[in-house]
Amino acid sequence: MIKAETIREAKNIANVELSKISAWAVNNKIRFNEHKSKVMLMTRRKRKERKEIEIYLNNKPLIQVHSMKYLGIIFDSSLLLENTSIT
Repeated sequence: MIKAETIREAKNIANVELSKISAWAVNNKIRFNEHKSKVMLMTRRKRKERKEIEIYLNNKPLIQVHSMKYLGIIFDSSLLLENTSIT
């Protein structure tokens, strides 16, 4: 998770950190699958700014999604939990 003031700053920080993680993975003979990895921009801001973010893993762009399920909880890009049913 990355916290930043602007989308551009978040993109830069995320790409730098993922390149460090990728280098660590290569040194430890681990490979992260860029086809199974996704990126989601989470914000409550209503600004009219570009919401697309280009994040790379293993020099390949990650797919940006607007919602994802993690441990049974559906997260969406506006931080709403409307689609989550707790049973």
